[in-house]
Amino acid sequence: MTDETEPPGGWLYRAMHAGFFVLLAASASRFVDVHGLAGVTPLVLGLSVVLIVIYVLGIAFWERTAHLPQVWVGAVVAAWCALVLVAPSFGWCAVPLFFVCLRVLRPKPLIVAVVLLTATVIFAQLRIAEQVELISVLVPIAVATMATAVFLELRRESERRRQLIDQLVRTRGELAEAERRAGISSERERLAREIHDTIAQGLSSIRMLLQAAERAGNGDEHVRRAGEVAEDNLEEARRFVRGLAPAALERRSLQAALRALADRTVAETGIDVRFEVVGAPLSTSEDDDAVLLRVAQGALANVREHSGARTVGVTLSYLDDEVSLDVRDDGVGFDQANPPSGAGRGFGLNGMRARVERLGGALAVESVRGEGTAVAATLPVGGGS
Repeated sequence: MTDETEPPGGWLYRAMHAGFFVLLAASASRFVDVHGLAGVTPLVLGLSVVLIVIYVLGIAFWERTAHLPQVWVGAVVAAWCALVLVAPSFGWCAVPLFFVCLRVLRPKPLIVAVVLLTATVIFAQLRIAEQVELISVLVPIAVATMATAVFLELRRESERRRQLIDQLVRTRGELAEAERRAGISSERERLAREIHDTIAQGLSSIRMLLQAAERAGNGDEHVRRAGEVAEDNLEEARRFVRGLAPAALERRSLQAALRALADRTVAETGIDVRFEVVGAPLSTSEDDDAVLLRVAQGALANVREHSGARTVGVTLSYLDDEVSLDVRDDGVGFDQANPPSGAGRGFGLNGMRARVERLGGALAVESVRGEGTAVAATLPVGGGS
């Protein structure tokens, strides 16, 4: 429903106000022309002035109190009824007053006001008419009924539209909040993947090298390698904070970065890692290269920490419209129906899959207990986030 404290606005209600003053002035002018300034004319003019003052003050102070519009309409209708009782020709002013009542009043007071206005108009028509005719009674009633029904339906439609707008606003707010939460969740997952694929793997390498140094007694070489891994990992962390591509791809191609990763894994673990390239290299994006390198890092980290493998094959294959990376080991494997979920495990494969799928690719994992594991990541050439 229209807010009761809302001041009358819009061209329609400005026209209604203007129409009221025009009809009032025309009625007063006609009354003076017919009756002159004698008799009840001073009373009629005085009531007209009172009606104008009440009407103007009501519009001017519309927003002062919540109940002022109802009080104002009541005062205007009362003054107009008194004026019509003295001078029936002022009954024409009922038309704009009728719309003001429809605008301001609630349903129950509105019905009372409509009945009062209609009865007053009928009274004015009967007093002016030379003989009583049924049409003088039925026309005001029909017009009042139709106008009231139309206006109330428009009001209900306006209320339904307002509720729909409120619902849309609430829905938009809920969607914005859901998007915010989804963004936070996505960023957390991204951070988790980056930390898992960089810092966590680097720290794991450092730990293994230092353990090997402790076992060997003469740990200079292992300590040196641990220092190199720490330095590389620190650079990865700094680039991660700056949102840059992996440091391994900064000055070399994906093939060179994968070959260096394979050589470093051999040096750190003693596992025989064999890297090969199949097909003619295609033009891949930085995002493609970064994701494939992260997949290789994650897969080799799993091999190093969990598989017990002796040999690993890393193959980078270029096909007509896609590039794929395969990492196969001859380790202990695992049951895919019940994958390992111990501390520090389980996120690697999920993180790889999330990275690949973000670029429109697919990740396949095959493993059988005692027969090793194969991880295959495939990306469409030119895939983007």
